[in-house]
Amino acid sequence: MVTLKENERIDDLQLNGLRLIQNSEMFCFGVDAVLLADYAKASIKKGAKVLDLCCGNGIVPILLTAKSKAEFIYGLEVQTESAKLAEKNVVFNGLDEKIKIICDNLKNSELHFKKAVFDNITCNPPYKENGGGLKNTSDSIMIARHEILCTLEDIIRVSSQLLKPTGKLTLIHRPERLADIIILMKKYKIEPKRLRFVHPKYEKTATMILIEGSRGGRPKLVLDPPLYIYKSDGVYSDEIDQIYGRI
Repeated sequence: MVTLKENERIDDLQLNGLRLIQNSEMFCFGVDAVLLADYAKASIKKGAKVLDLCCGNGIVPILLTAKSKAEFIYGLEVQTESAKLAEKNVVFNGLDEKIKIICDNLKNSELHFKKAVFDNITCNPPYKENGGGLKNTSDSIMIARHEILCTLEDIIRVSSQLLKPTGKLTLIHRPERLADIIILMKKYKIEPKRLRFVHPKYEKTATMILIEGSRGGRPKLVLDPPLYIYKSDGVYSDEIDQIYGRI
């Protein structure tokens, strides 16, 4: 029997009986984490060793236990309270033998992992560049949203070090950072291979991108069909319902 703290709730993930404890005062997962896990599953082979960077409350590793046949999944999270909640979610779902959570800055990854050990790396990173102005670095939501403790370049550089040759890095991000992502992937020898634009509705411009690169891969970028969240106001598209396991 799990004991919930103040501001904690249990959300049904509607997948293999999985549930997730979330804290309303911390960064809660949204559709982006669900889309990332679903997009990454296509390149995660049976027996793969997977790492999720910026894992937050553990949502992506937990989803990947059901969506893929990965042998083992690590989650790396810099914020202590988020990492503790992720560990709690792993135990809550009985996934101790499939997932391990590590609390540290991804820039210290060499303290935990050897080079070229992962088949796949996923990341739902802070979307916003750390621009001017003071920020409260104790604010967990601020850290989750802004590049305060790690940058996009940190994520791609570390991924290049940890991925096996032809290993895959899968990211979800904002369209305005696409040029930065491709430039940095090229810089660190990760070749962009798949790209998908995510739109709120048919007539709306994309608000998210899903992109996957292969370490040392040959140049060839495939543009996947666009993904639409809603087909009309308040009505999810059939594909979103499929991704969430509703149909």
